[in-house]
Amino acid sequence: MAEVKGIDEARVVPWLEANVAGFTGPATFTLIAGGHSNLTFGVTDATGAKYVLRRPPLGHVLQSAHDMGREHKIIAALNPTNVPVPPALAFCEDVEVNGAPFYVMGFVDGHIIRTSEVAQEKLTEEQRRIAGESLVDVLADIHSIDVDAVGLGDLGKKTDYMQRQLKRWYTQFKGSGELTKRTVPDVDAVHDVLVNRIPEQGPAAIVHGDYRLDNCMIGFDGNVAAVLDWELCTLGDPMADVGLLMVYWNDPEDAGSALLAPSTTAPGFPRRAELLERYAKQSGRDVSEVDYYTAFGYWKLACIIEGVYARYAAGVMGSSDDRQIEGFRGQVDFLAARAKAAVDRLP
Repeated sequence: MAEVKGIDEARVVPWLEANVAGFTGPATFTLIAGGHSNLTFGVTDATGAKYVLRRPPLGHVLQSAHDMGREHKIIAALNPTNVPVPPALAFCEDVEVNGAPFYVMGFVDGHIIRTSEVAQEKLTEEQRRIAGESLVDVLADIHSIDVDAVGLGDLGKKTDYMQRQLKRWYTQFKGSGELTKRTVPDVDAVHDVLVNRIPEQGPAAIVHGDYRLDNCMIGFDGNVAAVLDWELCTLGDPMADVGLLMVYWNDPEDAGSALLAPSTTAPGFPRRAELLERYAKQSGRDVSEVDYYTAFGYWKLACIIEGVYARYAAGVMGSSDDRQIEGFRGQVDFLAARAKAAVDRLP
C-alpha cells in the first residue's frame, strides 16, 4: 500500500484502535484537503466505518500544533448543542504518534457546494433555498451559544474584537506593502473609516471567522449537516460573521465575486437581502449596521489576498504564472473597491 504523506500508519492505526471506540484496523487514509492550511484525511477502517482526521500542514508543526487542540475543543463543546458539527471522537497531543498533534471526528456525509454547477447537480431548486435558509439559521444558533456554559469562555478575549481585528490585518497589509512596494489607497482609506466608526460590541459570542456555504457540509435534504473549518474561530462580535456572509454570498446580477467560483447564483438560492432579514428575525439582533461589517469583510479579504500576492510577487512561494500573480493583484483591487463602496453607504 502506498504511503500517505502526513500519516504514520504503523503508529496512527494502533492509536486509533486504542482511543476511538469501535475502530478496527487496518485502515485506509485519503487526503481530502491539503495546502497551507490544516490537512484533512478521510479514514476508512476494516469494517468500512468512516472517520476524518485533521493535522497541521507538513513543515509547520510547531506553529500549528495548538490549532488541533483548539479545533477539537470547539467541536467537542458544540457537540451537545443544536449547532451541527461532526462528532469529536479523540485528540492526540503526543507528537511521537504522528509527528504532530491531530484529532479525529466522525464522518458526516453530504455535499460541499463550491460552484454553481455543483449546486445545480447536487441540489434541487427547493433544496438550494433550504440550504440558504439553513445556513442562516445555523449561524444564528452559533451566535446564541452561551460560551461560558459550554466551556468556551476562555477561547479568546471577549472585548474589543473589531479593534483587534483591524490592527491585526492592517499590520499584515503594511508588511505586504514592504514586499511589493505598492500602495492600495482604498485599503488605507477604508481602514481609517472602520477604525473611527467601530459599532458598540454587545456580549461576546462565538465568531466562526470564515462562515460560508462551502465551509459547511450540506445534507442530502439541503439542510446544513455540519459546520466545518473552525480554524479562525474565536470570541467577539457576531456581526463580523454576518458581514462576511454578505461578502461571500452572490446574487445572480452581481458583477464580480469575492470567491473565484460563486455557487449561490444558481436558481433557488435566497437573495442576500433575504438572508439578512432572516438572520435578524432568527437571532433578534440589530443588523442596521451591516454595511460596516460588510465593508470590514471585503477589507479583511483584501488584506489577506494582498499577502498572498506579495509572497508570490516577491518569489518566496516559488515560481508562478504571471497571470496568476496579476489575478491576485486584481482581486485585491476588486475587494478594496467593494469595501470602499460599503463604507460609502454608511450614514
